Amino acid sequence: MKKRKIGIALSLVLAAGTLLGACGKSNDSKGNGADNKKTFSVGMVTDIGGVDDKSFNQSSWEGLKNFGKENSLKKGKGGYDYLQSKSDADYTTNLNTLVRQGFDLVYAIGFLMPSAVEEIAKQQKDSKFAIVDAEVKLPNVASILFKEQEAGFLAGIAAAKTTKSDHIGFIGGMEIPVVERFETGFLAGVKAAKPEVKVDVQYAGAFDKAEVGQAIASKMYSSGADVIFHAAGASGVGLFKEANDRKKKDPSKDIWAIGVDRDQADMGQDVVLTSALKRVDVAVKDLATKTKAGNFPGGEVALYGLTEDGVGLAPINAKAANKAEIEAVVKEWIEKIKSGAVKVPETQEELKAFNPK
Repeated sequence: MKKRKIGIALSLVLAAGTLLGACGKSNDSKGNGADNKKTFSVGMVTDIGGVDDKSFNQSSWEGLKNFGKENSLKKGKGGYDYLQSKSDADYTTNLNTLVRQGFDLVYAIGFLMPSAVEEIAKQQKDSKFAIVDAEVKLPNVASILFKEQEAGFLAGIAAAKTTKSDHIGFIGGMEIPVVERFETGFLAGVKAAKPEVKVDVQYAGAFDKAEVGQAIASKMYSSGADVIFHAAGASGVGLFKEANDRKKKDPSKDIWAIGVDRDQADMGQDVVLTSALKRVDVAVKDLATKTKAGNFPGGEVALYGLTEDGVGLAPINAKAANKAEIEAVVKEWIEKIKSGAVKVPETQEELKAFNPK
C-alpha cells in the first residue's frame, strides 16, 4: 500500500511537470508569434561603394530608413539595418549574417551580387531576399530593375539645352548594362534636343575611385566641355570636386555637372545643374511595404521607370540662365515617354535607329 501511494505521488509530480512544461512552451511560442506579427525587420548589404557614397548605396539606405520610420522601427537588429561590404568577398558573409540575425527581408544592393544572393538564397530557402540592379531567378528572391535610359534621356535634354560650347561629357563607372543604359539614354536626349552637340564618353573602370573621376573630368573640361554627366557612383565625386575647383578659380566661367541616382545638388550649389534620378529609395521602400503586407514578389522582376516614379530628373539649378526653358522642354518629353509616344533606346543598336521627331 505504501509503495502504491509513493507511485501515485510520483505520477502526479511528473504530470504536473509535463503540464507546466507544455504551458511554458505554449506561451513562448505564442510570444514569438506575437513578436513576429508586431515587427517586420529589413536589412541590406551595401556594394563596395559604401553607404555614404552620395549615390546608389546612400539612396538605398535612405529608402530603408524611410520604411523604418514609417513603421516605427529602430535601427538595429529587429528593425532596420545595413552591413557594409569592403570587397566582393564580404557579400555572402554579410547576407548570411543578416539572415541569421532574423531579418525578414534582406536586400543586396548592386549588380555585383547575383552569385552571392543565389548561393545564400538556395541555402536559406525560408528567407526572403531582394536584389537591386540584377535578376536572380529563385522563388525567394525579388529582383528590382530600372529604366535608367529614361532618366539619362532627361539629363541629356538638360545638358544639350544648357551647353554654350556644344561640347559635353559622360563619365561612367564600369561598362555594365546599368550604366550603359544611362549613357544610351543620355546620348539619345542630346540627339533629341540638339544633335550637333559633341559628347565625350569615358569610363573610370570602378565605382569607388574619386581621383580617377576627377582626372577624367579635368581632361573633358580642359578640352572644351562645359557640362558633364556622371553615372559612376563614388567615382563621380571626383567630377564635383573638379567642377567646384574650377568654378572657384573663375566664377564667371560656365562649369556644370549633372549628378546621378539621388539629387546631388548638395555636391555644389554653383555647379550641379540637375541629377538623373534613379529612385532606389522609392523601390526599396515600396518592395519592403509589399512584403510586410504579405505580398512578396518572389521570383518576379519589378521594373521601375518614369511611369512608376522610379526614375526622373531633379530640379534645375536656379542659377541656370535658361532654367524655365529647360524645365518646359523636359516636361514635354516626360509626357511623350509616359504616353508611349516615345520609347527611349536602351542599347547602342536602338540608339542608331532612334528618331526623336
